[in-house]
Amino acid sequence: MLSSSYSLAEIQRRIDEVQRFLSVTLSIANAHTVEFYTHDAWSRFVAVPPQEVLSHVCSRGDQQREPEHKANESEQTRTTFGFCNDTNRLVDPRELVQAAKAHSLPGLGVCMSRDELLQALRGNRSESGAPVSALDAELVTDEFMNSKKSHEVKSMSEVVARLAQRCGVKQVIDVGSGKGYLSSFLSLQYSLRVYGIDSSSTNTHGAQERNRKLKKFSRAYQKHNKAARAPGQATLWPQEELVDVKPGLDGDDGDVAYVDGVGIVSRDEQEEVLIGLSDVNPAEERHSESNPETEELFLSVLSVDALQPTSPRVSSTQLTAEERERRKRENLERKAQNGTASVMFSPLTSYVTAETELRELINELEDAVMVGLHTCGDLAPSTLRMFVAKPELAAVCSVGCCYHLLSEEFDPAGQECLLGVCGFPLSQFLRDRSWFCGRNARMSACLALERVSQGQGIQMDSLFYRAVLHVILRDHYGSFKSEKRVGNVYSKAKSFVDYVRRALRRLELEESKLSDGVIQDYHDTYRPRMGEMHAFNMLKVTLAPCIEGLILLDRLCYLKEQEDLSFTALVQLFDPLLSPRCYAVVGLKSWEEGNSC
Repeated sequence: MLSSSYSLAEIQRRIDEVQRFLSVTLSIANAHTVEFYTHDAWSRFVAVPPQEVLSHVCSRGDQQREPEHKANESEQTRTTFGFCNDTNRLVDPRELVQAAKAHSLPGLGVCMSRDELLQALRGNRSESGAPVSALDAELVTDEFMNSKKSHEVKSMSEVVARLAQRCGVKQVIDVGSGKGYLSSFLSLQYSLRVYGIDSSSTNTHGAQERNRKLKKFSRAYQKHNKAARAPGQATLWPQEELVDVKPGLDGDDGDVAYVDGVGIVSRDEQEEVLIGLSDVNPAEERHSESNPETEELFLSVLSVDALQPTSPRVSSTQLTAEERERRKRENLERKAQNGTASVMFSPLTSYVTAETELRELINELEDAVMVGLHTCGDLAPSTLRMFVAKPELAAVCSVGCCYHLLSEEFDPAGQECLLGVCGFPLSQFLRDRSWFCGRNARMSACLALERVSQGQGIQMDSLFYRAVLHVILRDHYGSFKSEKRVGNVYSKAKSFVDYVRRALRRLELEESKLSDGVIQDYHDTYRPRMGEMHAFNMLKVTLAPCIEGLILLDRLCYLKEQEDLSFTALVQLFDPLLSPRCYAVVGLKSWEEGNSC
């Protein structure tokens, strides 16, 4: 029988440790980069030169030499995590970096590896009975996915198949299934009955068409699917049945890209969004639960509707009776067209919450495993709530993203949570403490430390331009604050002066009051301080894993607070260089009559 590695009390102690660290450091993560110069963020939070911060951050705190700068002797002896206890300013970057490493998930030592989970799920059972890819003939998924999506789908699908076998179930419910990559793979490779639920009808229709064409172009699948084989063995696709990938179909060309945990932005804008430069009203963002992961396309024959805009997300409580009936009829017609016996993947259109009655969506529902691959914002905690609430759900494997779109129960701004249920905190332990992170801190949690450490750094010029523009708006337009975004102006601008003029036109402000010389003077004045912004943003990158860790520990704590779960864990499923949102929350329920997951 599986057993959880850490008790509820132990997880709560880890949360205590991270809370204490963030209570000292979270102010840096919550500082808005747009206001970096207008609010003089460097002087407010840091008491050492930028070069010293960068030297320690870039070395990840491994240097043992003494700091180059000492404000005074007393400050150096009265610090907490590198911050002076009297001034609350950073005086020892090395101490901060080392503390951040210790308070990240790897430093806390609370995660299982994917291999450890698979071995635990396998138990004493023979390898021959496992419903996974044959070890000597593994499907080469990068024939029709790019390396990132291939890595994610292969890694997660084997875990899901093991969970299904462990619990003796044949059905999987993929919440926020998006384009259907994971769902299709689970159904075709492991012969699991998968229901992919997405609130976008464009996504579900496109997923159905791609899945149909994938089976058509892989005729060997149909032949092997009918052939008798040993129980649990995977159906393999011969290489010769696959079409060569054509260049330009990996979603990585043009001026548009998807960024982990954020959404679709221009290439020059993506780092601005990650650092916290979005001028979008959070209330306007929260409705979206689409998958923001990179737009990896299948083969050209599988890319139907891939570029169509997604339809608006509407809560089921807001739908008219006619619309609910229409969606139900479409789902039933889709099943009838394909034939229930032959269809292993059924895309369904519905907005789901913990209150959703799954049996009303799925007539053939049996006990199932619930999964979510990079479920956005509040959808990840909603998946866990649903798992706890629904007796027909035997296990869950949830990988979330888009932490900046989480709603917070104790937000001082008092922004409403969807249907009165917030995404953070999820556990009663943190709710009792009324813990609040803040949107900028949650956005910082979307940053990818491993990628930045490997040289995939932040685009500082666009951030610098935006921050200096904010100074100009303050000085000449009465602290003008616009709801409009200007981030993508940078990609079109030929110079700083051109950037400012384009931005002013976008904001519908009078640009004639500023000469080119005045605008250039702002650039020349702040350019020598650009190093401060770079160092400050690297501090945000350093804190990112700790904020993400608290959010994920909260979800794990929530599962451990439940009485009927036999196993709960945080599992690193993916390589963080390929997929920065790499952690899954896994849970299995206990079963009656001696049958336990």
